[in-house]
Amino acid sequence: MPGTLYLIPNTLGPTEAAPHALSHILPEQVQDIASKLEYFVAENAKTARAFLKLVGIGHPLARPLQEIQIAELNVNTPPQALAALLAPLLEGRDAGLVSEAGVPAVADPGADLVRLAHQHGVPVRPLVGPSSLLLAVMASGLNGQSFAFNGYLPTDAGQRTKRIQQLEQRSRSEKQTQLLIETPYRNGAMLEALITSCQPGTLVCVATDLSLATETVRTQTAAKWKAQLASGQAPDFHKKPTVFLFLAQS
Repeated sequence: MPGTLYLIPNTLGPTEAAPHALSHILPEQVQDIASKLEYFVAENAKTARAFLKLVGIGHPLARPLQEIQIAELNVNTPPQALAALLAPLLEGRDAGLVSEAGVPAVADPGADLVRLAHQHGVPVRPLVGPSSLLLAVMASGLNGQSFAFNGYLPTDAGQRTKRIQQLEQRSRSEKQTQLLIETPYRNGAMLEALITSCQPGTLVCVATDLSLATETVRTQTAAKWKAQLASGQAPDFHKKPTVFLFLAQS
């Protein structure tokens, strides 16, 4: 019998290193399962160990870190290496898939391993945890019945503007909320591109550091964002994980 691939959610940013500080972000079930596993697949072994150390602090079932095997799966992992990552599960061992932040396999290379697990009949069990995308939709006040995640936009300014305008047209015709993410140090450029490319009445939401003590969520029209930036009142989101959402008005 193959083992089970557990999809282990991570925190969305630095969390106080104490068990009680995790309880409002990660359910006890997640901490229990993560503390028992001895094999993990993660984007970065070093940061995964830091997460496992945090989860295991004071936990009665926690394994010593030196007994835990962590294999890496990231954008540099060749497709032919996936079989070796899945092999322990085919031998009957349970495993945990951990992202750098939030839920694994969403905007995350772990999706390739999940697909391979399904192809080989390995049970996949997703666990409850923070998702910046869903938290942003919840807090935005925009359409939560129809929304689309578009990932990263082109870095070329002209192509990015064209893509935003295409998404705005789709948003208007389908009344659909559009979600975007950006490398945190480019947050300012992304907001500037949105407010200059979208129509003045389009609603734009900026959701930063979700689930953290420094969390901020703000929704207003592109015109109001433009006036706010012109007055020097930029949001405090430089180098902070941020989700951008917008909804065109009819």
